[in-house]
Amino acid sequence: MIYFWVKESFKLIRRAKASFFLSLISTCISVLLISASLLSIKLSNQLQNELKQNVSINVFLKDTLSNSSIAQMKSNLSKRRYINSINYIDKDEAAKNFIRETGEDFRKLLDYNPLPASFTITLKENYVEKDSLKRVISSISKIGGVDEVVFQQEFIYKLLNYLSRIRKYIFAITFVLLFISVYIVYSTVKLIVNAKYEELETMKLVGAKLSTIKMPIILNCIFIGMLAGLIALAVFKVFQFYFSNFIPFYQTLNLNDPMYLIILLSIGPLLGLFVSIFSLRKITLKI
Repeated sequence: MIYFWVKESFKLIRRAKASFFLSLISTCISVLLISASLLSIKLSNQLQNELKQNVSINVFLKDTLSNSSIAQMKSNLSKRRYINSINYIDKDEAAKNFIRETGEDFRKLLDYNPLPASFTITLKENYVEKDSLKRVISSISKIGGVDEVVFQQEFIYKLLNYLSRIRKYIFAITFVLLFISVYIVYSTVKLIVNAKYEELETMKLVGAKLSTIKMPIILNCIFIGMLAGLIALAVFKVFQFYFSNFIPFYQTLNLNDPMYLIILLSIGPLLGLFVSIFSLRKITLKI
């Protein structure tokens, strides 16, 4: 029976070459649209993660703290659930950093180092949000021996806000593109079914089973989806070869990830399967 279904599905291609190519083109366009949307979502996630990883808080310490107190404070801070990493900068290192960044050596005017020791803290991604940052800064400020907590990366926070808004639009566009893609494939399958209407009615008259009528069309759509997936993969590989050097953050996309390739090759067959089943739902053995 399976052999018969497969043989009949390939007969559909030979009998209606125009419909086959129309269905292949429409499915390929659908796969490309969905894949582009998924890449946009992945890129926005990657950008957001990179921005969050670069957010840091500077915790300036009082000069009265001893080395053992500083070590104990660092140990306690590192155990807090929102801390990703913590780096201690002593007064001498702070002076070197200041001179390197500003080009001015205050030691020529002062006989002491006015710069405090500090911790540079990076937070876990879940806590790099406006409300979470406020709570974290407030919590650290209450620790004994902390002189001041400074967060000078407001522009990153603004970028995160903009990126969150953009992601909402991307999800909305992805939903619209998915709907358009499904409708394109659905319309194409309906055209194929309408073109075979008389043949399907004849099969009913001779007592064909419902599976005998539907399965060749479903397998045909799955096969077309597989071809569309391979074509879409080839298009992305060509795009990757010629334009990868001109796309910012291209490396973060990791298009060679096997999981992404599996998803790309699965979109077409799954689209063909579900849309064909939905398109054929009204076909019954009633004459």
